[in-house]
Amino acid sequence: MLMSKRKTLSWAAAVSWMALIFFLSSQPATDSSELSSGIVEVILTAAEKVMPEVKEHIDTLHHIVRKNAHFTIYLVLGILMINALKQSFVSTCKSTIYALSISAAFASSDELHQFFVPGRGPAMTDVLIDSAGAAVGIAIFLTIRKKII
Repeated sequence: MLMSKRKTLSWAAAVSWMALIFFLSSQPATDSSELSSGIVEVILTAAEKVMPEVKEHIDTLHHIVRKNAHFTIYLVLGILMINALKQSFVSTCKSTIYALSISAAFASSDELHQFFVPGRGPAMTDVLIDSAGAAVGIAIFLTIRKKII
């Protein structure tokens, strides 16, 4: 009974995270840019205290924040996906392959979806960044799991 509940919760977490990604990528470019601009402002406020010239590089900082968001959100997806697969008693080797494949396929479909969102468009580099994030998340999960067991 407990294992069945863990399995259900693990899959619910993974699917919910995918829904969040879909929601975020459904935002028009202006809304998405506002969100990352808010994060950039927080970083700028802190960084200007030690590096006053940082304001000259705001576009670069904005780009870095956006790409790190891609990486991080898919890092979490990779962790959630491999956990759900492991809770479903899939072998470690297959779980790794499936988790990475599902995450990369979702990243590809997410970029295709952005083609239909106002002001946004697909980017192959984002698929690569997303897939790398998922791979790192999977590696973190496997490393931690190995140390616990």
